[in-house]
Amino acid sequence: MKLTQQFAHRHVEPDEQEKKAMLEVIGVGSLETLIDETIPADIRLKVPLNIAPAITEYQYISKLKKLAAKNKIFRNYIGLGYYNSIMPAVIQRNVFENPGWYTAYTGHSGKLDQAIP
Repeated sequence: MKLTQQFAHRHVEPDEQEKKAMLEVIGVGSLETLIDETIPADIRLKVPLNIAPAITEYQYISKLKKLAAKNKIFRNYIGLGYYNSIMPAVIQRNVFENPGWYTAYTGHSGKLDQAIP
């Protein structure tokens, strides 16, 4: 029975024996041959990707926490315009808190839906 409970065993590529078995099933001698036969040469990169070497999950989370620590929290102005706003209590209670304006209290649409041309 294979080890599958650890993260690395579940997410790391197949071992050499598994690769050979898969290549045999599809009738190809190597991964390079498979790539040559499936991806047209004119769309393949001519140089290797310039990416950093692999790091562990722990190292990645540490880097992510350091990056997240640089975030700054700002005030959210969505729905307020650029200034604080005062909502009169009569408007808040009779319009925004009254479900009759936005729910269907009969078999028809709510009043807001009816008011939109």
